[in-house]
Amino acid sequence: MRFATFGTSRSLAAVVLASLIGISQVSAQTAQPSAADLRLVPKNEAQIKLSFAPIVKTVAPAVVNVYASRKVVQRQRVSPFFDDPFFRRFFGQQGGGFNQPRQRVESSLGSGVIISADGTVITNHHVIKDADEVRVALNDRREFDADIVLMDERTDLAVLKIRGEGPFEHVAFADSDNLEVGDIVLAIGNPFGVGQTVTQGIVSATARTQVGVTDFQFFIQTDAAINPGNSGGALVDMTGKLVGINTAIFSRSGGSNGIGFAIPAHMARFVARAADQGGKVQRPWLGATVQLVNAEIAEALSLDRPQGVLVTTVFEGSPAHQSGLMVSDLIVAVDGKEVTDPNSFGYRFATKMIGEKTEFLVLRGGKEEVVTVSLLPAPETVPRDTRELVEYSPFEGATVMNLSPAVSEELGLEGLFEGVVVADVRRGSAADRVGLRPGDIIRGINQKTIESTSMLETITKKPPRVWQLDIERDGKVSQIILRG
Repeated sequence: MRFATFGTSRSLAAVVLASLIGISQVSAQTAQPSAADLRLVPKNEAQIKLSFAPIVKTVAPAVVNVYASRKVVQRQRVSPFFDDPFFRRFFGQQGGGFNQPRQRVESSLGSGVIISADGTVITNHHVIKDADEVRVALNDRREFDADIVLMDERTDLAVLKIRGEGPFEHVAFADSDNLEVGDIVLAIGNPFGVGQTVTQGIVSATARTQVGVTDFQFFIQTDAAINPGNSGGALVDMTGKLVGINTAIFSRSGGSNGIGFAIPAHMARFVARAADQGGKVQRPWLGATVQLVNAEIAEALSLDRPQGVLVTTVFEGSPAHQSGLMVSDLIVAVDGKEVTDPNSFGYRFATKMIGEKTEFLVLRGGKEEVVTVSLLPAPETVPRDTRELVEYSPFEGATVMNLSPAVSEELGLEGLFEGVVVADVRRGSAADRVGLRPGDIIRGINQKTIESTSMLETITKKPPRVWQLDIERDGKVSQIILRG
């Protein structure tokens, strides 16, 4: 009986043992690491020499150094001794030259990217701003003069044309909308003027909008080191295509802290296309204003989270009005691309081409609707009648224009279509000393509404004893009182 019992126990043990072996085999199979988790030893020389060098060799010849220079006139301080004939005997008549204006040359250094075989270069506006002469140096050390074809301060982009025989090595645009956080990118440029340099990193964010560098704030953020001199250089992906134009760093020291920003290739391509089509950036006009949707507004609209932009104003006769867009509509996407705030909406809309149509996905009364908007330029409803004021007055040195939707769009003045606007202020002029800035609206002088540039110029020719100026800036009207 014990033997039988022993025999039965032995058989049971055998079954259990077999089961355990089977389970352990299954567990061993399931516990095998996935291919993504494996740490593999390189098996051949090619794997050991894995490198970004092939990409750099392809792209580097298309990245150039940009040298911009401008002549600045300076007036030297005059010593009263040089007005005395006695001292002039020692220094000669050239002593009077001390009160003559002297010229000096200011220069800036940046980078650029050749985007076509004919030598078209795209760079940052701030690299060549106010430049009298521009030269570019290629990777092979050849240097050429370059012409400025287009400058667009609002996007901080500029287009140059190399004066030289092509074809030139160039880089193709990538679709920056396909870029994802975590993608590897290379930044190529000329930091600190030391020569062409390559840094590597990943995409940290694809839609940074609170950078404050351009009017159309929609940046690629990367941790690839970007330093002074990299501005205008190339940010490329692993196929060697251009995904962005390096433009700024976030740093208190002036050096790279792993937070760099690049203008998306989509925007750069838009500006380059404008250069091909006449050398002027012409953006579509919506004729509506929008605002950020915060948590409170989202709750009021019964949204589960803040999203899109809320339409606050629609101007009569504008493309927005003609399309049927309405106040309180919530725009959540432009041509299928999500918008999260006014900056991302502005970027999506402003990079559309005139003459085409675009579709807004709108939430209206809790239901989705598609609104088709025609892409038209802003109209010049009144002649701009640009005038530089030269008479002695607080406006001496200011260039002014009559406001219209076209002028408002060019200067980035949302929703301001009437009055006189300051377009430019000459440095050191009376207008500069008073504190006038481009974009200021001259609403009134001595309680008279200023309706046109001709009216303003007439007033400056007969200056009053006291100037009472009503100036609008950023939506607020301030009063300035000055002696005549």
